[in-house]
Amino acid sequence: MNIYSIASGSSGNCIYTGTKESGILIDVGISMRRIKEGLEAQNLSLYDIKAILITHEHSDHISGLGPVLRKVPIPVYATSDTIEAIWEKGNMSNIDPKLFHSIKAKTEIEIANYLIKPFSIPHDAKDPVCYTIEDNYKKVGVATDMGCYNDEIIKNLGDCDSLLLESNHDINMLQVGPYPYKLKMRILGNRGHLSNDTSAKLIRELIHSDLQHIQLGHLSGKNNYPDLAYKTVLYDLEEDELWKRYNIDLSVANREKPSP
Repeated sequence: MNIYSIASGSSGNCIYTGTKESGILIDVGISMRRIKEGLEAQNLSLYDIKAILITHEHSDHISGLGPVLRKVPIPVYATSDTIEAIWEKGNMSNIDPKLFHSIKAKTEIEIANYLIKPFSIPHDAKDPVCYTIEDNYKKVGVATDMGCYNDEIIKNLGDCDSLLLESNHDINMLQVGPYPYKLKMRILGNRGHLSNDTSAKLIRELIHSDLQHIQLGHLSGKNNYPDLAYKTVLYDLEEDELWKRYNIDLSVANREKPSP
């Protein structure tokens, strides 16, 4: 099983998890055209998608949902509060409400032979969650949009083989950047987003012998650079004895286009 980032950034997110034949989308916050192109680059199509998992209702995670569902009626899973918020703010005209299925944090569900576990995250949305997805061979985790991390998040991500984790901003860039003070405080708060430094600290909590890949995601277009995120996180990790012991691949997901 793979994690394949079609796009991951503050302007739009869509992550594929699954095999070379079929899988699941986590969030659809980019255009349907970009989603289709990203899938086609891996010889997949929307018809190979067994489910869409939504983390929360912010536009960079749901903006493409209406167009996708009008093209292909894919089942959608999210918490009940998130579903309600999607219908309040999203363009859901001509879409069957029965496509939406309510889930709860800490309650596992099975979809097309994938075991999916949603878990709560601290973010300023109605009832946000992130997900781990597991098949008979591997377990992957996708966790972004977190103002901080806690023991429950560590527990859920701690035995994954591959991870996509938020590394949203460089604190100094954010503090001196163009954002209004109120927005800066939101991002820096406990229900905002993980900085490069905090992302590195979280990764140190998650290192284990079977962890193979970590991709840094949800980078800000104004307050971060891919090379800066990579070097900041790696600099911290190189002080860790377990990181030095295991050969874990570290990369950065592209904000605007698919990543390996």
